[in-house]
Parts: sequence; C-alpha cells; structure tokens
Amino acid sequence: MTHTATLPAAAKRLAAPKINDIDHVEFYVGNAKQAAHFYRASMGFNLVAYAGPETGSRDKATYILQQGKIKFAFTTPISGDTEIAEHIRKHGDGVRDVAFEVDNTRDAYEQAMSRGAASVAEPTVLKDNNGEVVRASIKTFGETIHSFIERKNYKGGFLPTFKPKDDGAYKPQPVGFKSIDHIVGNVDWNKMESYCDFYETVFGFRRFQSFDDTDISTEFSALKSKVMTNDSERIKFPINEPATGKKKSQIEEYLKFYNGEGVQHIALVTADIVATVRQMKTQGVEFITVPENYYATILDRVGPIKESLDELKRESILIDKDEHGYMLQIFTKPVEDRPTLFYEVIQRRGSKSFGKGNFKALFEAIERDQAERGNL
Repeated sequence: MTHTATLPAAAKRLAAPKINDIDHVEFYVGNAKQAAHFYRASMGFNLVAYAGPETGSRDKATYILQQGKIKFAFTTPISGDTEIAEHIRKHGDGVRDVAFEVDNTRDAYEQAMSRGAASVAEPTVLKDNNGEVVRASIKTFGETIHSFIERKNYKGGFLPTFKPKDDGAYKPQPVGFKSIDHIVGNVDWNKMESYCDFYETVFGFRRFQSFDDTDISTEFSALKSKVMTNDSERIKFPINEPATGKKKSQIEEYLKFYNGEGVQHIALVTADIVATVRQMKTQGVEFITVPENYYATILDRVGPIKESLDELKRESILIDKDEHGYMLQIFTKPVEDRPTLFYEVIQRRGSKSFGKGNFKALFEAIERDQAERGNL
C-alpha cells in the first residue's frame, strides 16, 4: 500500500484519533517460548500473561512480558499454514503490531479510516469475566500494523482469553527499563515523506525533527530520517529511508534481510544507563562499541555532565546535547541472526534530541559490523 496525505475531495474528514500512549508491541517470532526466555534472562522482563492451546487459542501462543510501563507480546504460530507463519518465513522474527492505547476504539478507527487509513480489522469486542476490550487495526509501513486498544471496561490483566502467568521459581533481574522512548521504522527508497504524510494526515502527528544525508553520513553510506510525534510527545516515530552512498547503508541491509519495510529498533528509557548497560552485558547482551578517541573532546562539545566520563567510556555510551539538556545512549547489536531488529538504551537529562552529534561515530561503528557480516 502507498500511503499518502491526499484524500478524495468528497471525503468526510473527521478529527484525528486521540492516541494516549503505546499500549504494547507485538512481535511475531518462530519460537515464542524461547524468545520470552531471552527477554527475561538478558533484558530483565517479567512474564505476566499467556494465551495458547491451554487457554483456548488453538492456532497460536503468546507470552506477555513487562518491565516498567513496557509491554511486549511474543506470538508464535502453532501450525505452519497461517498468516503468522508466513510473516515469519518472509521477515524472520520482528515487530508486527505497535498498538495504541485509546479511550474509544470505535471513534479512533472511524476517524483514522475517514482520514485515509487502510483497515486490517474492524472494531471487535473481546470479553471474559473481567469485562471487555475493544480492538481494531490499521496498516502502516510494510506489513506492520497499528491496533487501537480500549480498556476502560476491563479489569483483567492483558487482554481477554489471556491468563495471568508468572516466572515461578525463575527470577529475572530487571535492568531498569521504565518506558518506550521511540520506535524507528525503516522504509524503502523515497518513501519517507509519504509515510510522514500518513502519520500527519491519519493521526494528526507533527514533524518533530528531521535529518538528511548531510547529518547522517560517513565515507561509505548515508540515510535520511524524520521524527513524527503526537501532541503530548509521548509517542515518537523516526522514519528512516536510504540515501545514496558509496556502499550499502544500514537501511539497505535491513530492507534486504527483513525482506521489506518494518521496525528497525526500539529505544528503551532508563534512569541509570551505566547500571543498566553493565547488567545487560553480564546477562549476555552485546553492544556496539566506538573508538576511544570519541571521548577525547566530547566534553568540549556537550559541556559538564553528572556521570563519570571514565565509566561512560568503559561502557561505550554516547553523549549528545541540545538546548534542553543532554542525553546518553547506546545501541545493542542485532538481537536476531538476521541483521534487523536491535535496541537502544537511552537516558535523558532534559535533552529532546536523537543523538545528532553521535551520528558519524555511531554509523561508522555499525558499518564495521556490516563489514564483518559481508554486507557493507
């Protein structure tokens, strides 16, 4: 589907949907039980709910993990001839649904449709003894979707048909994640503007920041990015597209191995990035590193910081600033065998930036990993 801001002249255009926050992120994965264990063991999430054959879900199994305000759903097909199985065959493990928390699903869906959205599922009422949830879904980039989730008449845990489930004797060690800061989508050549128009037209989002190939480039590769946000700035979606360079960019690598457009990375907020990164490393998570000379003049650029520069250097944590303050960030290596999905760990000290001052060092580090994979 090609998204565009252009609507038929006769279309009745309703107000933009009111989106409160990200409700949850659902991943389609080849083995949800093992994926759930990885996120518990390595990233400190707790198991809170489950749906599968034992609960009446005959064609799939889903594990719900939570840390802070973050909820991840990992769904796997029980049989091989389903839409979920085909999604995994094509893309590998990846994000299927970035679901929105809304006050009224029917209104949000009707408003989105009137403003040019394409439907995946009309509003449906899900019920159990704890009440009801109303859910609907629309398309966004690639085969990714946005669901609307209305919970005001539900007193249960995740969704009807899900049963509470805990970690039992196993005790994951939370690493300090609080919430989702932003979710990044990679789209094809010359598609960024049309998807920005889509978020602006359908959801009433606005352009928050933008970067072109003069901002995000190295000797070998480049990309363009624009950040879309809702009115409260609680939801931020950077949209990346490739730009011309001497060799393949990380966006081109992603598009090739994901076999299409999709979510590239999710940025997770912590209040103590040094402690979070150290614990993640002890639990097996691998991070991208930058050369030591990155830190030689960094304080000349960003000014005073509260953290120990030696500790940041030891963990390869990047620093950037804007007029609001500074921020600290670091990126994991891909968490799949395909070089697709990865995570950003971020701590904000007032800054609203996305690390523009770090782009060159970061992308050179990513290129080194691309070269090792033979994909640069």
